[in-house]
Amino acid sequence: MIVLYMTMSLDGYVVGPDDSMDEPMGRGGFRLFNWLDDRNSTGPSGQVYREALATGAVIAGRRTFEHAARWQGDHHDGVPIFILTHHVDENDVPPGSARFVTDVADCAAQAKAAAGDRNVLVHGAGAAQSLLQAGLLDELELHVVPVLLGQGRRLFDNLPATTTELEQVRQLPTRDVTHLHYRVVK
Repeated sequence: MIVLYMTMSLDGYVVGPDDSMDEPMGRGGFRLFNWLDDRNSTGPSGQVYREALATGAVIAGRRTFEHAARWQGDHHDGVPIFILTHHVDENDVPPGSARFVTDVADCAAQAKAAAGDRNVLVHGAGAAQSLLQAGLLDELELHVVPVLLGQGRRLFDNLPATTTELEQVRQLPTRDVTHLHYRVVK
């Protein structure tokens, strides 16, 4: 399955305003990740963190990849990283197991093949929207933080005016975050 794992503010932002390479989460955006202080716990945040790390491949958008300093070529455990991008510069060789892919369906197929019987983790608003529009996103694990950023980059800002039905399969409230898991109804 292809599963989006994203942290967002209650008003839908995944980064604060004025994000850049120097300030990848924008102003105030790192507040979204306070819940990771509990990532090694036995509680809900530890559970969802371990689930994310159990995935067998990663799909990310180019912007997310660049703002994360390309994860130095390793998102977790050396799993293959597929970067969905509009353009590939032949002189730009991504580090580690990362590779650029320009077609969303091809990207999804390669990631699923690489992941084997494990899930594919998706990061980035652009990649999530592309996969969702193509009918290739299976589930969403949203970490909703009780803060209003007011501006920034919204997770679902550029979707077409069509309805996508979701079925909630889990809700895990905890300190600093509520983890919501949805299945995309197809």
